[in-house]
Amino acid sequence: MQGAGNDFVILDARSGKLARKAFTAGVAKAIADRRTGVGCDQVILIERARDEGAAAMRIRNADGGEVATCGNAARCVGLLLMNERGEDRVRLETAGGLVEAVREGRDRVSVDMGAAKTDWQAIPLKEAADTLHLDLGEAALGEAVAVSMGNPHAVFFVEDAAKVALADAGPRLEHHPLFPERANIGIAQMIASDRLRLRVWERGAGLTHACGSGACAAVVAAHRRGLVENEAEVVQDGGSLRVRLREDGHVLLSGPAAWSFTGELPAELIDQERAA
Repeated sequence: MQGAGNDFVILDARSGKLARKAFTAGVAKAIADRRTGVGCDQVILIERARDEGAAAMRIRNADGGEVATCGNAARCVGLLLMNERGEDRVRLETAGGLVEAVREGRDRVSVDMGAAKTDWQAIPLKEAADTLHLDLGEAALGEAVAVSMGNPHAVFFVEDAAKVALADAGPRLEHHPLFPERANIGIAQMIASDRLRLRVWERGAGLTHACGSGACAAVVAAHRRGLVENEAEVVQDGGSLRVRLREDGHVLLSGPAAWSFTGELPAELIDQERAA
């Protein structure tokens, strides 16, 4: 499935046919490889709910690293489950907490991403720093805004996002020593008071066509800088997402979600020994 070009391979383990232990870093990397596997930004595992959700969702980036949250993946899995259950609202259990997905149209879904965190310890940063004006040593980009949406983000505001060599700066900033858990790097350009252009270097995945948590982080960052009110359209390479900041601090993300295809993976692709 894909949401605004952010693409996922979604594995359904609820039947018990796919062992949870097979969802390793090596297996995820093998599946995500765009030349020898299926190809995707993240590999998603759906499991039976452990508590009060419709299902549980686990996420591995293309490099095999497991992460707590992914907004576009939650929207895609949410659509899958809502269609399956004949409902317009479902709750997903993730490592970052419960996420609620709501149908907004035939192929449009919104998710409540929870409250953004802006304290340096919550992001987290290695040491105390001003998260509204974070100096990462990139003079051409200026100071970043650091935000956590369940995963760490650094957002830079520039005059022309297209001119930034993000493929060069992204890996360097992702691994900046100030981020002990690495970081997603966003390059934002204000188009209007309620519209911005965003490019994202996603930790563990690289340049992506869209990033849901990145879109949320960008609007939160713009709001903190006084550039937007409480809602904005975020234009990315794969399409547009809408982000709204509620009065209680929660961040709502909405946008398209769609199937690309369904099928079966060959056994050798999910063989732990071969994929490791």
